[in-house]
Amino acid sequence: MNTEINISGNTNCDFSASSYLEKVRQKKPLVHHITNWVTIYDCANITRAIGALPVMAHAREEAAQMASIADALVLNIGTLTTDLVESMILAGKAANKKDIPVILDAVGAGATDFRTKTVKEILKNVKVSVLKGNSSEIGTIAGAEAETKGVEAISVKGNLIEIAKNLAIKEGLIVVITGKEDIISNGINTCICKNGHVMLSRFVGTGCMATSIIGVFSAVEKDFVATEVKNYAQNYLFSSAAALCCFGIAGELAAKKASGPGSYKINFFDEIYNLNKELVDKLKKIEKAS
Repeated sequence: MNTEINISGNTNCDFSASSYLEKVRQKKPLVHHITNWVTIYDCANITRAIGALPVMAHAREEAAQMASIADALVLNIGTLTTDLVESMILAGKAANKKDIPVILDAVGAGATDFRTKTVKEILKNVKVSVLKGNSSEIGTIAGAEAETKGVEAISVKGNLIEIAKNLAIKEGLIVVITGKEDIISNGINTCICKNGHVMLSRFVGTGCMATSIIGVFSAVEKDFVATEVKNYAQNYLFSSAAALCCFGIAGELAAKKASGPGSYKINFFDEIYNLNKELVDKLKKIEKAS
């Protein structure tokens, strides 16, 4: 066990993000997705490119069984249907029984009542490990005054770090707010990831892919946390920060070779695939929130 990653002894967000990447390459975890139909292909490919194994199983008849044999479960509400919500809850409950991390991407929460209600329904019925969204999505879930246009953040009233911390404590999970700087909080400790590039916002799907990478890294978190630590909010802070760090570094490197969104996306997949310990250790930008 690598005790330097144990959050109980580390409150400064000073940890080895590259250790998570190396563990993913060693273990090749299976990540079950019930995800966005718009981006499902990209989510599968990014999961494979980083070194993990993707599976997409949405049917009610198999969602729970597939979740129970996976190493992590990713739920994404980007293209909701009533049947899909049922599958998500069935899969989430099965994952909970096996102590498998559940990552929920609240895509478009606040844009429609159905999406907002669905997030709350999942949180009520499933023990979610990581709740991820942009500023207005998380703001809406937290009860802040926020505006979402489609799936894009428009505005949110309040301090984002405080919103993340309070929601993390209330729900007992990790809250991730993505943006120019990513906020990752368990309510007690909050990390800021400053890796990334503006080109990541120039094509559809990067938010969903980032959630997939959080799922991948969460799948190997138990290798870094003492077995007696049972609180989910203590387990997935650093794995989520490490995931966003590696994702952002690949985005920075891809921008050096791209001439536009099309070539950027291709280069981004290549950079995710070619990430290594040396690059991550050199380019990591994670710090504790003040």
